[in-house]
Amino acid sequence: MDLMAAKKTLFLVEDHQLFREGLKAMLSGNPGYEVIGESADGHEALRCIKKIKPDLVLLDLTMPRIDGYSVLREIRRAFNGAVKVLVLSIHDGDHYVLQAFDQGADGYCVKDTSLEELRLAVRSVLSGKRYISPGVAEHVLSGYVESNRKLKPRSAWDSVTHREKEVLKLIAEGYTNKQIGEMLHISIKTVDKHRSSVMRKLDVHNAAALAAYAAEKGLLANDK
Repeated sequence: MDLMAAKKTLFLVEDHQLFREGLKAMLSGNPGYEVIGESADGHEALRCIKKIKPDLVLLDLTMPRIDGYSVLREIRRAFNGAVKVLVLSIHDGDHYVLQAFDQGADGYCVKDTSLEELRLAVRSVLSGKRYISPGVAEHVLSGYVESNRKLKPRSAWDSVTHREKEVLKLIAEGYTNKQIGEMLHISIKTVDKHRSSVMRKLDVHNAAALAAYAAEKGLLANDK
């Protein structure tokens, strides 16, 4: 049997170089895995993933340009489960976890997890199983129990759609409507429509206020 052919291929999406290099070193130490690509940017990551089609993507949620949720959704649309995704995030709140699985994640780990747990998560997801860190699972379950297994009442933020959050993030990062349209493959008119809708829903009236709101909600990469 060709051992090289049996290796599972991994792709890393993480904008913190030190963490990414450490992750690569840990995973490369396993003879069954091969890290075949990495990216610090969601937009570039999608381009590479579509080209090389790895077995598993290890994905951060908060990155420049296009965030992890958008990457998740596009991977699900493009590969329909053929490419597995394990989220690695600093966030353990139920909102982050539930949204990640809703957008197509196969597993969810927090970044302070142990090496052994990370290995277990990678093995589980590659074998077709769902995985969630025990501590995260307990936190999410507690949230459901405390709210009688119902989501919290909808706030103004809850009414903002995923696409509107994408547009909000890019506005806050300083991109023009034209640049946003090109990155999200939508028209300038549609970008403006989403901008207006977000401002109305959040009751904010200028780009500076939108940027402050995006920072408060942890949408910006430098707010990790």
